[in-house]
Amino acid sequence: MEANTRSTGRLPAAFLTPGSSSFMDFLSAHSPEILPGNRSLPPMQGAIEAPHGTTIVAASFSGGVVLAGDRRATMGNMIAQRDIEKVFPADEYSAVGIAGTAGLAVEMVKLFQLELEHFEKVEGATLSLEGKANRLSTMIRSNLAMAMQGLAVVPLFAGYDVDREKGRIFSYDVTGGRSEEHGYAATGSGSVFARGSMKKLFRDDLTEEQTLTLVVQALYDAADDDSATGGPDVARRIYPIVTVITDEGFRKLNDTESAEIARAILERRLEQPDGPRAALL
Repeated sequence: MEANTRSTGRLPAAFLTPGSSSFMDFLSAHSPEILPGNRSLPPMQGAIEAPHGTTIVAASFSGGVVLAGDRRATMGNMIAQRDIEKVFPADEYSAVGIAGTAGLAVEMVKLFQLELEHFEKVEGATLSLEGKANRLSTMIRSNLAMAMQGLAVVPLFAGYDVDREKGRIFSYDVTGGRSEEHGYAATGSGSVFARGSMKKLFRDDLTEEQTLTLVVQALYDAADDDSATGGPDVARRIYPIVTVITDEGFRKLNDTESAEIARAILERRLEQPDGPRAALL
């Protein structure tokens, strides 16, 4: 829907009429064709080749939650991109990691960010973390038609719950089904290996620093067994995207911090490539 302000200097009435605090509801009422799930696709002539994001991991600690993702996007058996970003802030206290069809996933994240911002401006308050998780579930469900044609989006949502004063993690399936995960979670092609790694290393008393090492270690283990997951690339200086969400808000580790964690893990692997893993510190 275009806001034609050249002739009258005024916004269309749709923008000025009180209504739902949901931006998706607003689009559904006035320009439903803009929503990703409402787009019509041509008849299927085989599998659609599109870049796919792969492994996302999350783990909680006493002061919040860590969400991280590898940097590889694949298209069939080809590497489509080596440095894609798959973890994005949703708002000040939450973040989304994307797995599945990369283009649709990024578009869905942008719409989700706008949805939360629109709610805050209309209502004058932020949604609860539970409410944010439910809104994302609705958006995933609206993409079901495309998911049935192979264009699925399966994110991982994490944030700091200011009411409960702790970090929380939510996982989803392609139908929008939502589950709260306790301790740690993973999604994407390498999730089986990443989850197995975290299962062995996770403890309830981990510090923030130990949790950061845990998630990067899990991504490294996933890359070791899953060709679609990219491990730390020292030669190209490409390292996992790692974010932390605490009562102070969302923070993304810079390249130097991510590189330091990854290099420490690589050094331990050179010492014991197939042996017992060293402690998290």
